[in-house]
Amino acid sequence: MAKTVLITGASSGIGRATALLFAQKGWTTIATMRTPEKANLVHENIHLMRLDVTDSDSIQQAVSEAISKFGEIEVLVNNAGYGLLGAFEAATPEQIQRQFATNVFGLMEMIRAFLPHFRERRSGVIVNITSVGGKMAFPLYSLYHSTKWAVEGFTDSLQYELESFNIRVKLVEPGPIKTDFYGRSADLATLPDYDQFVEKVLPQLKQIGEQGESPEQVAQVIYQAATDGTRRLRYAGDRPASLLLFLRKLLPDRIFSKIVRKSSIKP
Repeated sequence: MAKTVLITGASSGIGRATALLFAQKGWTTIATMRTPEKANLVHENIHLMRLDVTDSDSIQQAVSEAISKFGEIEVLVNNAGYGLLGAFEAATPEQIQRQFATNVFGLMEMIRAFLPHFRERRSGVIVNITSVGGKMAFPLYSLYHSTKWAVEGFTDSLQYELESFNIRVKLVEPGPIKTDFYGRSADLATLPDYDQFVEKVLPQLKQIGEQGESPEQVAQVIYQAATDGTRRLRYAGDRPASLLLFLRKLLPDRIFSKIVRKSSIKP
């Protein structure tokens, strides 16, 4: 009997690639997104479902419908998220709230909605997609980084709470990704006094992103995390992510910060 996975934020990028990979592997794949009618995601094993992770009612309705329709769900992949870029001072309270509502609180509410199902089954896997940006920081990402660091700490602690229920919790930490992160998936906070700094940094960040991993490469790591049957917590993305995480762990703050300044701020 085919296993079932539910993936949030599956309309594009990593979420879309992950949905296609699970479907190709024979999984019943519930691909959720805010506007499924606009999705370009077709496979006989993929079932589209409307879900907005910033709306508690939407979460409860989608999870209830998914369990009712498909029965047991083995894996939850929390992928929905976006990046708020720009100087912290430039961000409005509404932008800050939306960033945390999507990247942190929505993820938490998805897990809360699934835990009764997983506890009843005495089994389940939760895969939270964070970033190398949950272990280090770069300019113009202060709010985005804070959400990823929050998910890292939350997940690290949660693994201990759920061990007795045989629920495994995983973190996947990609590096720069070749997606629409700087387009549809990004929001830019602006303030004139920071324009000169933004003009120095943003092109560098875009260039780094263009050289990053493909969503398909990250999807392979997510699939491994979901199916390897271990209690391993962290999974780096491809080689660039592994290298960044290694350097951050190895180098003193002073030296790593110097590398960040040199690579991300145009002279």
